[in-house]
Amino acid sequence: TAPANSSAPPSINNPIRPIPSPWPNSPNAARGSIIGPNIMNAPTAITVPADLTVMANGVLDSRTTVGDQTTFVWRSISAMAPYLATATIGRFDLTETTLAGGLPSYVAVDPTLSKGNVLRKLPDIVEFYSSIYGPYPFEAVGAIVDDAPEVGYSLETQTRPVVYRVPDEATLAHEISHMWFGDSVTLTEWPDIWLHEGFATWSEWIWSEHNGQKSAHHWFKTLYNTPAQDTAFWTPPPGDPGGPAFMFNGTIYNRGAMTLQALREKIGDPDFFELLAGWASQNRYGNVTTPDFIALAEKVSGQELDEFFDVWLYRPEKPTSW
Repeated sequence: TAPANSSAPPSINNPIRPIPSPWPNSPNAARGSIIGPNIMNAPTAITVPADLTVMANGVLDSRTTVGDQTTFVWRSISAMAPYLATATIGRFDLTETTLAGGLPSYVAVDPTLSKGNVLRKLPDIVEFYSSIYGPYPFEAVGAIVDDAPEVGYSLETQTRPVVYRVPDEATLAHEISHMWFGDSVTLTEWPDIWLHEGFATWSEWIWSEHNGQKSAHHWFKTLYNTPAQDTAFWTPPPGDPGGPAFMFNGTIYNRGAMTLQALREKIGDPDFFELLAGWASQNRYGNVTTPDFIALAEKVSGQELDEFFDVWLYRPEKPTSW
């Protein structure tokens, strides 16, 4: 998780370090697994000084102040991979609202930061992604906005993404899309991280397209114009990052998203959007691999796509035909 507000001791889990499964006999266990058994109906009860706020996953069951201390009880109802859990403690302005359909929203912002207008777009982002990916998969939504510039990255902690500064619109869209791709549908091993980050980056693009701004095709073409000689842009390929140092390399995000847009243009919008919705619904609260995605893409499209995915996901050079 990202560190707590500066008034509390920071606690940072390095997302780049491979985490072996602590449950080697679990049916979910795999080499380099980050999954282990899912956490369900797990309450988080934390008592803090009354001027602090506790943010965690799920819904806020209760908040009780006795004297100069307050106890927050959060409950995660849906299945959750352990690495997506968070407990963030600090001074926050907490806004609780209810979105369409009765979905609770909890947005905590460091009081030294401006809330701005971007966070107001959260309901619209949830509504749009629900329309193309299927129903929002969890019991609550929201965000934790900290003033932690030294962190330098955001994290898709379940139902409550953590961002280290007031997010721009693309970042908010990216992190919320992870609720479908990364949180409710979670990879089995780290080398398949493009299934999270490539999907979330493409989700930024389709949100932009939905709002009449740059289309996903425009984003694709802009990046595709990068010369083949720029190996730092094209390598490592997103399906084979090679090691922890490159697990969150730009290619995982950009070339991963380009893979999806190239697939969209190859199989057409009807099949492509059916594929994404099916991927989200059929694997909800489960663990997946790249071969799983390829198999579903071939089933939905009726096309043989081995060469396509080999070119885009596994070959280090710039794709030139697919």
